[in-house]
Amino acid sequence: MDKTFVKLDALPLDRAAALSESGCTMINQIKFVTIPVRDQKRALDFYTEKLGFTIITDQPFNGKQRWIELRIPKAETRVTLFTPEGQEGRIGSFSGISYQCEDVEQTYGELSARGVLFDAPPKKEPWGTFAAFKDSEGNSFVLSASKG
Repeated sequence: MDKTFVKLDALPLDRAAALSESGCTMINQIKFVTIPVRDQKRALDFYTEKLGFTIITDQPFNGKQRWIELRIPKAETRVTLFTPEGQEGRIGSFSGISYQCEDVEQTYGELSARGVLFDAPPKKEPWGTFAAFKDSEGNSFVLSASKG
């Protein structure tokens, strides 16, 4: 008995149509990304005051941490400032998260003026312009734009 859920020969032509017709419920976005932090108050101040994120929820989680969920202006993906137990070693590392903006040079100037620490000024590459920065906990991020 063939247990293939989706007709494999249909996938290369139009994956979305094949998956939709099969009745398969697929992932449609990233709900949130978690940023590990040591000091939730300091991190919350950084993300709201320096980056301009807004608070969606800030409530008790357990005796050690709160569940803090933030919204990035004009984005659906949310950010949580939370460190799962046993993951403290991730604090202060490269996150793998790239924030997009319209103009990297302008955003770099505005964020620098607010006290955000960048590794270097924006750099132009064939694929776009980017700059790397750190949050209040030492986590590294990339600021990028698809053009310019």
